[in-house]
Order: sequence, then C-alpha cells, then structure tokens
Amino acid sequence: MKRAFPILWVVTVLLLAYGLYQALVVAPTEATMGPVQRIFYYHVPCAWTAFCLFFTNLFASVVYLIWKNNKADSLAVASAEVGVMFCTIVLITGPIWARPVWGIWWTWDVRLTTTLVLWLIYVSYLMLRRFSDTAQTPVLAAVLAVFGALDVPLVYFSIWFFRTQHPQPVMGKGGSLAPAMLHAFLINLLAFSVFGAMICWSRFRLETLKREVEQAHAMESLGGPGVPETTSLPLSRSAR
Repeated sequence: MKRAFPILWVVTVLLLAYGLYQALVVAPTEATMGPVQRIFYYHVPCAWTAFCLFFTNLFASVVYLIWKNNKADSLAVASAEVGVMFCTIVLITGPIWARPVWGIWWTWDVRLTTTLVLWLIYVSYLMLRRFSDTAQTPVLAAVLAVFGALDVPLVYFSIWFFRTQHPQPVMGKGGSLAPAMLHAFLINLLAFSVFGAMICWSRFRLETLKREVEQAHAMESLGGPGVPETTSLPLSRSAR
C-alpha cells in the first residue's frame, strides 16, 4: 500500500490538471453569466466532496460509538478536517459567483444558510476535539457528528422543497448541460472526489501514527524508568 500511495497522488494531480483544462479551455462560455459560470466546475465538486467526507465522518462516528474503535475515531477526525476545508471553499466560491450574477455577495437564502450552519457545526466539532482532552471528548464529538450529518440532506434538498434564490439543479428536474460542459463537470467531480479521498487518507495515516506515538509515550510513562542495578565497588585495602 505504501508503494501505491505516491502513484495514486500522481494520478490525482493528473486528474486535477485535466479537469482544469476542461473547465477553463474546452468547456464553452455560458451565454448568460459569462466566464464567472466556470466557478461551477469547482464549486459543485467541492460541495459534493464535502458531503461525502461528512458522511464518512458520520459512519466512523457511529462505529466508534458502538465499538469504541480508535481507528474509526481517527477516521472521523480526518474526514471532518478535510470536509471543513472543502466546505470552506464552497462558501468562498459561492459569493464570488453571486456578486456579478446576483449583485450581492450573500443573502440569507435557505441553501446558503443551511450550508453555513453545516460549516459551523463541523468547525465546532473540530474545536471540541482540539481544546478538550477528557476521556469523554471522542464520545461527545461523535454525538455532535451525528447531529451535524443531519444537516447534509437539508442542504442538498433545500432547493428542491423550498423557494430559494440559489440556482436549481443543472441535472434532473428539466435541467441539462451542454455535452462539453457536462464532460468538464464530471471530470472535475471525479478529480475532486479522488483529491478529497487522498487528503483524508493522508490525514488518517498521520492521526493514526500520532496516536500510536502518544500511546507509546503513555506506556513508557506508566512503566517508569527501570530500577538501576546495584554495583559492588571494590573494597579498599583498609576495609579488607
């Protein structure tokens, strides 16, 4: 697996480069919004990747709550960190698109508000993991993760069930993309999914190694230094 790791990173970089080429060069410019529409090829894949990572966090948290598996807890931490990173990109790229199209940077739209709430929940999760080191911290964090994951379907389905200013889905419900746009979108969706998985995998390995080192230090501290052996000194002639 260690040998495959660098190869997978090379494949990931190539996918990202190909996706960039498709989004900026091959895909045609949208007639209504113009060049700013190209943010779509990064905004939506980042949102998709964040959702996948938050569901990974949910799965790992449930596994930890049931079996108290430390590796599951490490995966929960890693997926939450990387998920927050991608969710942050979503919250940044959205207003960049909205300013020229809507004329405003932000509006308290259902989709935007629920996404911000989702980000705040997982930032709170990370703060809990960072600043609390009690024995109950992993359990409390896992419960918070389960609660946070409930917001993911609300974010996704908000534009289906509520009146919202956010654009409707480009696929499904009558939406469609030009073939070149669809190809660029799917390539970037794949590239960012693989990219997110690779970062999460790297972070998971680092977290696992960190815990192994901490456990080794803890065991060493509990064992304490070895009792030095007594040595016999040669007797002086006067003592003989």
